[in-house]
Amino acid sequence: MDALEKHKEKMTLWVVLLTAVTMLVEIIYGISTHSMALLADGIHMGSHVLAIGLSWLAYVMVRKLSGKASFTGSSEKILSLSGFASGLFLLFFAFFIIFEAFQRLLNPLEIAYREAILVAVIGLVVNMASALLLHHNPEQGDHNLRAAYLHVIADAFTSVAAISGLLTAKFWGIYWADSLIALISSAVIIKWSLSLLRDTGKSLLDMD
Repeated sequence: MDALEKHKEKMTLWVVLLTAVTMLVEIIYGISTHSMALLADGIHMGSHVLAIGLSWLAYVMVRKLSGKASFTGSSEKILSLSGFASGLFLLFFAFFIIFEAFQRLLNPLEIAYREAILVAVIGLVVNMASALLLHHNPEQGDHNLRAAYLHVIADAFTSVAAISGLLTAKFWGIYWADSLIALISSAVIIKWSLSLLRDTGKSLLDMD
């Protein structure tokens, strides 16, 4: 395993730790402030903890196996398989957020806007920092790193969407905007996850 791969492993671990802490804060405040958009962002970030953690484990596995003479498989396949699993995580949690958003539309709750907006902004800052840590050249063809990068970009998008929805509800009284933003965010995430599944699937099947 070369220095670049070790660097990817280290940066991915840092993102896992940052994401895990932010996830707990967003879920706790999403529940306490009754913000569906913030809760959706926190739950979505939870999927990132699992998926990016899987990406980190893939690098650890490649590092350990590459040092064994008995290993004759492809490390690229391991990374692609991790990326494929991450795509499934994205897809599953996007549908979960859609279900919860519809429930909130039918049963609206009063939102503590100031606290919810503050936590959403903190989440956005963490996502931007994580994206910088995982930034890479797409031409490298590392589906595992691309999957982790897409997860934090998707979370940054949902953070922006959550902030927009909360501000709209707070200042214009459009209370259903909070749930609507969660639905729109989920639709975009589904599109990204399907793209990731398609590309990693082709890699696993040796398709052009």
